[in-house]
This record gives sequence, structure tokens and C-alpha cells, in this order.
Amino acid sequence: MISFPNCKINLGLNIIGKRADGYHDLETVFYPLQLTDALEIIRADATDLSPQSTPVFSTSGLPIPGDQNNNLCIKAYQLLKKDFPALAPIKIHLHKAIPMGAGLGGGSADASFTLQLLNKKFNLNLSEKKQIEYAAELGSDCPFFVINQPSIAKGRGEILSPLTLNLSAYNFVLVHPGIHISTKWAFEQIKPFRQNPPIQEIIETPIQNWKSTLFNDFEAPIAAAFPEINTIKNKLYETGAVYASMSGSGSTVFGIYQKDITHNMHLHFNHRVDQINGHSIA
Repeated sequence: MISFPNCKINLGLNIIGKRADGYHDLETVFYPLQLTDALEIIRADATDLSPQSTPVFSTSGLPIPGDQNNNLCIKAYQLLKKDFPALAPIKIHLHKAIPMGAGLGGGSADASFTLQLLNKKFNLNLSEKKQIEYAAELGSDCPFFVINQPSIAKGRGEILSPLTLNLSAYNFVLVHPGIHISTKWAFEQIKPFRQNPPIQEIIETPIQNWKSTLFNDFEAPIAAAFPEINTIKNKLYETGAVYASMSGSGSTVFGIYQKDITHNMHLHFNHRVDQINGHSIA
């Protein structure tokens, strides 16, 4: 069984305060886009699993750093295995196209799609609510990819309220400068404060207003450490973007364009560029 975990961008991101549990309260809009990885899950022989019930895991595409046993796809399987001991052994193959440490939520998407694939493949009959609960155990962004529609996110990112946001009249240009940003490091650069008005109010105003009203709190400190962020953002505006911002904790910068002016955007940058239609994902 194969699925295609998609990325997200953040439209605005306010870090409101630090919590007693060490996490931060935030407010943002998650918006899904069709830049995808590819995820395949098949049954495996019992002999393929380690005593710790670790699936056989292989990858292609972009290299994934670190210990494979810590990959969120494996953790998703092990999380379900605790509650469903009879869950069959599996092999997972992940083709990675969404860059990592880029503010696009690719790892979170892979984890959530693993939960959803396992639910479908083995008829676990998990409700959406239960899948969200499992996803929240894997990471703050993971519940969003169960809903996978434009949403206001609060709390640490797991409190989601779907909203009507139609950006189908626009294309998105994503520029990844090849910089890996540690989320932990990014949060260490932030001094939380409460933004007024709330992002939900700003997002309901015309997109032409967002340049002066809709901000990502991570952008200024990260751009100070990596000036390429501002260079890319300025180039996006110079080439006609209606709105441009860094996504999440970086380092991807996106521009939103009228559909008739994004051709040959790759000619303007020395970095990876992806052009994506603005239709929401059904």
C-alpha cells in the first residue's frame, strides 16, 4: 500500500509563551501543499522484525541523517503495536523528496501517514479522533496531517480548528536554501510575546495586506543567523510575489504568486525551487 505524505507551510507563526512542560504555546495557520514524499508499507515475514518489533526500513531520495531506528515512521508502527499486539510485521520504504529541517513538516507528515496507512491496511478501525491522539504522541505537527486541510493551530500545534481558506487563485514557489535548522535551536532564539490581532483575524483580510500584518516570529532571529533567508524573501517580492515568508522554523522561504507570473522561477535562484498549485488537498 502506497501513500504520498505532503508538506505544509505556515501562514504566520506567533510564539505566545513557554509552558511548564517545556513546550511553547503558539498560533499559526497550517496550509497543506502537494510537495510529497512517497511511503510504501507491505507485510513482512516475522523473521524480518527485531525482538523490539522494529520494521524493516529502507529509504531513497534525499538522505535521512541519524539512526534509522529513531525514524518517526518506525515509532508510529511501534506506538500502534503496543495497543495492537497482533499487528503484522511490515516493511517500510520511504522515498524522501521534502527536505528536512526546512519548516515543511515532512517528518511529521511521514509519521501521520504511516499511522493512517496502518489503520487502513490492517483494518484497525481507528476514528479520526483516535488517529489524532496517536499522532500527538509522535510530534506537535503530526495531528495536522491527519486532518490535512487549512487549519488554525494553537497549543503546541496540536489544537486544530479547520478554516475555509481558498488560495486556488495562486501558485506557491518554495525555495530551500540547503540549510538545516534545528527546531530546538530555533525555539531558543525566541522571546515569546502575545501578538495582537490574532492570526485568525489577519488571515481573513485580503492577501495583499499580509505583507505588513502577517509575520513568523522565527524569521527575524533565523535570518540574522542565516542572511540567505532575507535574500531569498526579497527576491521573491522582486519577482512579483503577493506575499512571502519563511515557513515554520525554517529554512524554506515561500512566495505566493498570481498564476500567470511564476514560469521559469528557477532561473532567479541558485537554490532548490518547487512550484506548487495553491489548491487545498482534499
